[in-house]
Amino acid sequence: MSTSSAPSQRWLKPVAIVMVVVFVVAIIGYSYATPYIALNRIKRAADARDAATLNQYVDYPALRASLKGQLGDMLQKRIDAQHSSNPLLLFGAVIGQALISPLVDAYATPDGVAALLNGMPPRGEPGERPPTSTAGVEGNTGANTGAGAAGEQAPSASGQPPAPPPVAGADEPQARPETTAGYRGINEFAVTWQQGGQQGRQHSADEPRYAAILQRHGLFTWKLAAVELND
Repeated sequence: MSTSSAPSQRWLKPVAIVMVVVFVVAIIGYSYATPYIALNRIKRAADARDAATLNQYVDYPALRASLKGQLGDMLQKRIDAQHSSNPLLLFGAVIGQALISPLVDAYATPDGVAALLNGMPPRGEPGERPPTSTAGVEGNTGANTGAGAAGEQAPSASGQPPAPPPVAGADEPQARPETTAGYRGINEFAVTWQQGGQQGRQHSADEPRYAAILQRHGLFTWKLAAVELND
């Protein structure tokens, strides 16, 4: 009996090694993909204003602290750019600091998270609020498209065929934010939006840019915890 069991043990050993290797590779691959999965879930929950799901994927206290610091730095840069010792400017800075807290409260919400993940960061303007929905924009676009299609088929009063409509954006490039995502470290993942980016062109430092930062919580969990604003 010992003679027959020896070949089976020799056969099971490499199979067990292969299974362990496959399991380890699968764990590593899943661990690498977890921030991308979390980002997709945060984006879908934010667009649906699913507060319960967002509470699982957004570290609101950390996000508030990050927004407060970033907006404060943005305001200070604007003041320094004036190069003025006008006392009224300092008075305006005090008022601006008082307006930061309401702005932080407005963006540390499902509407604010949706705006951050759709390329609409806060600009630090008094009374600024994140947009609640983009359905109206999509509806207007669809209505304009339908009207344009009807106009293309209608003949002119002189009986001549209508001139072809101008192609939108044919002469001017579309200034769409260019989005990139990737690891900054083993525990930090960044999604960056760069306005004015075009394929094959290096970005300049003065182009509007901001980033949403996800941080690792545990082995497989990631949460939106910070932003980086470039005024």
